[in-house]
Amino acid sequence: MPNHNPRSSERSSLFQRSKTLPTGSHRRFTTPVIPTFRYDSVSNLSSDLRRDGHDGSCDGDNSNFSVGNRTAVLKSDEKPEEATPSQVLSTHSPSQRITRLWTHFSLTHCLKFSCSFSFLYVMFLRAKVAKLEEENFILLTRCSSSSRVSGSDNNETLQLKDTNNKAVVLYSVIITIVLPFLLYMYLDDLSYIKNLLKRTNHKKEEVPLKKRIAYSLDVCFSVYPYAKLLALLFATVVLIVYGGLALYAVGDCGGVDEALWLSWTFVADSGNHADRIGVGPRIVSVAISAGGMLIFATMLGLISDAISKMVDSLRKGKSEVLESNHILILGWSDKLGSLLKQLAIANKSIGGGVVVVLAERDKEEMETDIAKFEFNLMGTSVICRSGSPLILADLKKVSVSNARAIIVLGSDENADQSDARALRVVLSLTGVKEGWKGHVVVEMCDLDNEPLVKLVGGERIETVVAHDVIGRLMIQCALQPGLAQIWEDILGFENAEFYIKKWPELDGYRFEDVLISFPNAIPCGVKVAADGKIVLNPSDNYVLEEGDEILVIAEDDDTYAPGSLPEVRMCRFPKMQDPPKYPERILFCGWRRDIDDMIKVLEALLAPGSELWMFNEVPDLEREKKLTDAGLNISKLVNVKLVHRQGNAVIRRHLESLPLETFDSILILAEQSLENSIVHSDSRSLATLLLIRDIQSKRLPYKDTKSSALRISGFPSCCWIRKMQQASDKSIVISEILDSRTKNLVSVSRISDYVLSNELVSMALAMVAEDKQINRVLKELFAEKGNELCIRPAEFYIYDQEEVCFYDIMRRARQRHEIIIGYRLSGMDQAVINPSDKSKLTKWSLDDVFLVIASSH
Repeated sequence: MPNHNPRSSERSSLFQRSKTLPTGSHRRFTTPVIPTFRYDSVSNLSSDLRRDGHDGSCDGDNSNFSVGNRTAVLKSDEKPEEATPSQVLSTHSPSQRITRLWTHFSLTHCLKFSCSFSFLYVMFLRAKVAKLEEENFILLTRCSSSSRVSGSDNNETLQLKDTNNKAVVLYSVIITIVLPFLLYMYLDDLSYIKNLLKRTNHKKEEVPLKKRIAYSLDVCFSVYPYAKLLALLFATVVLIVYGGLALYAVGDCGGVDEALWLSWTFVADSGNHADRIGVGPRIVSVAISAGGMLIFATMLGLISDAISKMVDSLRKGKSEVLESNHILILGWSDKLGSLLKQLAIANKSIGGGVVVVLAERDKEEMETDIAKFEFNLMGTSVICRSGSPLILADLKKVSVSNARAIIVLGSDENADQSDARALRVVLSLTGVKEGWKGHVVVEMCDLDNEPLVKLVGGERIETVVAHDVIGRLMIQCALQPGLAQIWEDILGFENAEFYIKKWPELDGYRFEDVLISFPNAIPCGVKVAADGKIVLNPSDNYVLEEGDEILVIAEDDDTYAPGSLPEVRMCRFPKMQDPPKYPERILFCGWRRDIDDMIKVLEALLAPGSELWMFNEVPDLEREKKLTDAGLNISKLVNVKLVHRQGNAVIRRHLESLPLETFDSILILAEQSLENSIVHSDSRSLATLLLIRDIQSKRLPYKDTKSSALRISGFPSCCWIRKMQQASDKSIVISEILDSRTKNLVSVSRISDYVLSNELVSMALAMVAEDKQINRVLKELFAEKGNELCIRPAEFYIYDQEEVCFYDIMRRARQRHEIIIGYRLSGMDQAVINPSDKSKLTKWSLDDVFLVIASSH
């Protein structure tokens, strides 16, 4: 029978059309989603329906569904927006939410809960049956023996009560043990139920409750060191209490107190449960013994970990240093060995001191490296600690506030990185709340970075610029051969060194009398009490005032004291003028970062017309740019003319292109590009030295020494300085050596003079650490202006074979405004500084030389 319903025919035509769609069509039919509308109340819905009447219509072609004036349009080419589960649940009725909650629980959880509940219920029924049987037995007994005395009735009543108490205890123990496990199993579901009942809509996922509890425990055990011990103690108490109650419930212990004691014995000794009788008591006692073994194993593990951590802390140097008035060294470098040696020698007079080293290295490695130095510490103790000088906690660990001196060593990185690290260390020191009572000696690499460190640290910061000190010393040694050994004797604590002390008994003395007042020392200057300045080589008419201190050169600070004035003969002596300066030719092999400062010093010391040849691998245009950026104005150089040559100093054909036999002095500089590797730098310097010596020996067999003779006019022909300069008709070659182990190799190569960089810097650091005032003295002696350390020929003060004492020569030197501090005889290898017997008559030769402090002109 044909269907005359228009809507049904329309739906059938739509269905037929859907079947005829092509296979590759992009149009897809999905199950229509009927939109749901939420009304505040049923009355609102009915009122809307009454108001709209029968206007509600349904259009199958456009898929439009309307209820009153609320219309939802579903387009065929748009996918419906999927609703989140929380949004769906929030729109359902309470019955629907309960239904979805039940389906949310998995079958596994239901089975777990059913099994647990069934087990507890079975235990409850068994206990109840046993109780009823026992009560039935008691009632039968009471009915059959009605003739017993009233006392037996009371005992039966007590026995019944005791049975009831044990049952209650047993149920309580079982429930309190099982309940936490059940709660832990369904912790995650509790939060879900809570959100469901509150009808909340959380778009972001919440952390499960189990993970939050585990995280809280982890934080507790990490933050509080005693949390593990407290947890172990709590577990022990719980095991004893629950075990005792279980024993009381299943056994015949006589009382709760006896059951608790018995439980403790099972925990402490697992073998005590062997004499238990009955299934219940044996099961409980075995469980208690197993828990006791687990607890004691955990306790042994914690004790073992604590002991291991303590030993590891001692081994790694993490314990606190309880010292005062010690010297603190921050950092680690190749200068540490010679620095420790000098500090040990300085503390020898007081029986040794304490030196603490804080570096970012392992404590055992530091102690092993210090042991490899193989020198006698002379009673000085060296304590190593592992840590960072940039961390305040590590600084407090080495008692930075109680140190009498703090030495900040430069790192083995390049100069800029080393100075930046030193600046950060000084900032860390200024952050110490307790402050520090001593002064800080900072090793710097670049002179341009010194003002910044001074700005941060203030007046208590003393800086020793390693590159600047070595550069100036190399120039002084080039102009005065043999000066390097003299500086080693003065800077080191093995011989004579500088000391400053106040002597009230000399107040009112003129300096010319103070000069000869110390039999075992040589006064060199005065620290003026009025302004705190140190005046080197003052005038003879200067009168010491109250509070003034005297700067002397002595063997130790407790080996000298003023005495009576000796008799000094004033006799005629040769008065010679200083020889005029003549032009010189100097060669620099290599490039240093402070080469501009060295050029400025040469400009101040050399005569007009001098030439400075610069031989390195830096291109000429780049050299001028670097010198200009460093602040050197090449156009304003008057005395020195720069001659540029490009080449490699370790390639022979490059060196052969230079007139090596015509230079008065050759300085082999440590390459800036090899600052990070002192071994490679020294190997390069040594190779350059050997090549230069070999090329010079194969040039003209005799070198015209006119320029050299003019250079040291006034020196006798047999003077040891000239012999050193003209040995084998070669120029003076000075090599900058960074590693002290290269010293022997340099001596084997028959070099005329050398500079031991790291050792000299370490000596300067140790001297400034012992007395920060010495830093001002060293800076003036190294400067191009002011007073300097010089080598003078004997003919300036004596006649040949004249016999006079050392005091007489000191008086004669004062006529030239100089202070003689020592001498070197022609047949001696080492100079004598601060002679012991200054009143002894000695016959002098013109081949001798004297060491003086004189003002530079």
